[in-house]
Amino acid sequence: MIGIGQAGGKILDKFLEYDQRTGSGIVRSAIAVNTAKADLMGLEKVPEDNRVLIGQSRVKGHGVGADNELGAEIAEEDIDEIQGAIDNIPVHEVDAFLIIAALGGGTGSGGAPVLAKHLKRIYTEPVYGIGVLPGKDEGGIYTLNAARSFQTFVNEVDNLLVFDNDAWRKSGESIQGGYDEINEEIVTRFGILFGAGEVESSADVGESVVDSSEIINTLAGGGVSTVGYASESVQPQSSGGLLSKLRGSGGSETEDSANTTNRITSLVRKAALGRLTLPCEIEGTERALLVVAGPTSYLNRKGIERGRKWLEEQTGSMEVRGGDYPVNESGQVAAVTLLSGVTNVPRIKELQGKAVEAQENIDDIREESEAALQDLVEDEDDELEPLF
Repeated sequence: MIGIGQAGGKILDKFLEYDQRTGSGIVRSAIAVNTAKADLMGLEKVPEDNRVLIGQSRVKGHGVGADNELGAEIAEEDIDEIQGAIDNIPVHEVDAFLIIAALGGGTGSGGAPVLAKHLKRIYTEPVYGIGVLPGKDEGGIYTLNAARSFQTFVNEVDNLLVFDNDAWRKSGESIQGGYDEINEEIVTRFGILFGAGEVESSADVGESVVDSSEIINTLAGGGVSTVGYASESVQPQSSGGLLSKLRGSGGSETEDSANTTNRITSLVRKAALGRLTLPCEIEGTERALLVVAGPTSYLNRKGIERGRKWLEEQTGSMEVRGGDYPVNESGQVAAVTLLSGVTNVPRIKELQGKAVEAQENIDDIREESEAALQDLVEDEDDELEPLF
């Protein structure tokens, strides 16, 4: 995972904290890249050797100030410094690269597409992006940055997983508190998704475990992806116990099995039709993946198969994969739906429309300012002589 820019670094830090907390082993290696020295110093989990400060000669460690063209230029100029950190990673041990960036700022917005293009040129492993869209209230420059970055980033990665801040910010919430909560939401969803491919042979194995190749195949073909999530609290179980009952015969056991199946199908519906990381119409989704995580006792093939078929009907996709991710120490059952290749996304159309408007406004304001400055400084009677 490579976090680029302030938000990218913070989300990367959160992923490392999630890995420590859950033991899921998602992050094989972590690199944080930034033009602002203070942002890199503020990280807690990313190893210091893996924090790369770029643009020293241009911005002296002070960041690019939401100028994503400058962010792109600096990433291009200092790509060897980023590559130097990647060279220390045993790339043969990773399934994919994941570049994390907010699309509204400067360093991540400009640098992420540059980095993606570079990695795709050198490595055979897939290169994915997590792109975070700014809220509508964050201002015209951030909207314009995000629209331009999105358009570029999506063409440089094998798949762009999008998270829309606007769909997640609560009114009246402090900006810092809001972002902390949003980062937790991002990591929870993508943590279960990517963690599903990391089940070791010694771990409790479910009935139809999802592995990394199924995640890669779902993301293959490019485009934009969104992730849904729903969970329900249950009693943590040791492996055994209830599971043997579920697979037995008799009245109460069948009822337990029916409850398990119904819970899973209900969670799948909530995940797909609830708040997605990027709100969209799910009909017309090209490919989808369903992951159901939780104690083995609460997972069953029938529920996952029903959930998968329902997802197939709702999306119209012929390519819907599904499986479980056993986490016995967990106190909840969660369903994660990865919808890949979504195209009916009103938020992106709106973002692009507002960005065009912002671009026109910026051009108009610039012209007006130049004319006003000319009026202010020029000497109508030509009585004053300039110094040179």
